Amino acid sequence: MCDFIILIYMNLLIAEKIVKRYSNHLALDEVSIAVPKGGIFGLLGPNGAGKTTLIRIINQITAPDSGQVIFDGRPLQANDVYHIGYLPEERGLYKKMKVGEQALYLARLKGLSQAEATEQLKIWFIKFGIQSWWNRKLEELSKGMAQKVQFIVTILHQPKLLIFDEPFSGFDPVNVNLLKQEILALKEKGSTIIFSTHNMASVEELCDNIALINKSKLVVTGGVEKVRRNHGDNIVEIIFHGETNALSQALTPAYSLVSQKEHNGLQVANVKINEQQAANHLLQQLIPHVEIHGFREVIPSMNDIFIKLVS
Repeated sequence: MCDFIILIYMNLLIAEKIVKRYSNHLALDEVSIAVPKGGIFGLLGPNGAGKTTLIRIINQITAPDSGQVIFDGRPLQANDVYHIGYLPEERGLYKKMKVGEQALYLARLKGLSQAEATEQLKIWFIKFGIQSWWNRKLEELSKGMAQKVQFIVTILHQPKLLIFDEPFSGFDPVNVNLLKQEILALKEKGSTIIFSTHNMASVEELCDNIALINKSKLVVTGGVEKVRRNHGDNIVEIIFHGETNALSQALTPAYSLVSQKEHNGLQVANVKINEQQAANHLLQQLIPHVEIHGFREVIPSMNDIFIKLVS
């Protein structure tokens, strides 16, 4: 009981053993996640894994068949929707409305006054370079500009929880970087963010923790660096100068040579540690035989882990 109280205190949102079925399709099979306060939580998985269903349950668009969602220390309630900002992958702006008019309307729905909304929107429009589009219709905007508008109205009311579903879709590299900086700034100000994406490079760059769902089940969850290290293969990269076969001849049965190549006049080798041997022991073994220029643990990328776990 004490552990569960600590879990509630540390996390803004907890989804506990969520089950959701649509006709003969099991969308979520006892999925549990805990989203720490003030961090960026990556919700990952292939298409059809169940991510969107979980997001819809958190947003109370649909309800779970069993399990519970705890938000800010208590069971999720209807009015918690005002404390959540949701940027869906499928954008939902009204194309015939003027940009400013629509942004004001959506901001008012989230509880801001006309004066508050107008002031904050103009600040954000200037920051994103779209102030000249205030009186233009949404259908006149490019996809990227329309996404900027929707991003702004998602965060404007400063919700406790922000959910971004593929927020970089359709953006050029310059605007992707702009959005990343704003997301990191929101985190620094204390926002808690759920970030759903297929871009594993962005996960490594932005996320503190992740959960990977595959075929309706939770496959792995935890801190990004811990997950990467846990899925390593005990391989180290050694950059050295010496005879081509000097390293392989110096290795004992506790180690095996995985690969070796020449690069810029140096040898680059990957060595697998087969037994419970410290890296320092390997270095001590090699130093009398080769001149070491570099030594590092080879940690798999999130992209490698994603492919490995969902294949």
